[in-house]
Amino acid sequence: QVQLVESGGGLVQAGGSLRLSCAASGRTFISNYAMGWFRQAPGKEREFVAAVSRNSKNTDYADSVKGRFTISRDNAKNTVYLQMNSLKPEDTAVYSCAASLRLGISLIPSSYNYWGQGTQVTVSS
Repeated sequence: QVQLVESGGGLVQAGGSLRLSCAASGRTFISNYAMGWFRQAPGKEREFVAAVSRNSKNTDYADSVKGRFTISRDNAKNTVYLQMNSLKPEDTAVYSCAASLRLGISLIPSSYNYWGQGTQVTVSS
């Protein structure tokens, strides 16, 4: 069983930055999982944000965040990060991290086996 806990969300003005963290707890090593970040705004479906492979060699991003967000991982710390720069009001959502047993990265939520509870990000204009 993998337990994921996100942190780092909050209220920020447009153009600002936030760094989200996702820490895995329990007798598990995130090096066994591809990791992803997803977000869900009120009244909208969950959408893919970014993903990183087990060894960090491969990453993928939603078009809406390319060039502004960076996903990274530190397997020694059992933690995945999402650096978010140049934030826009439309980035406002609950951000959740997820772990997938797939060998490669995936943009599809159903590919992920474990999910965190999420952290709120609010960007004011």
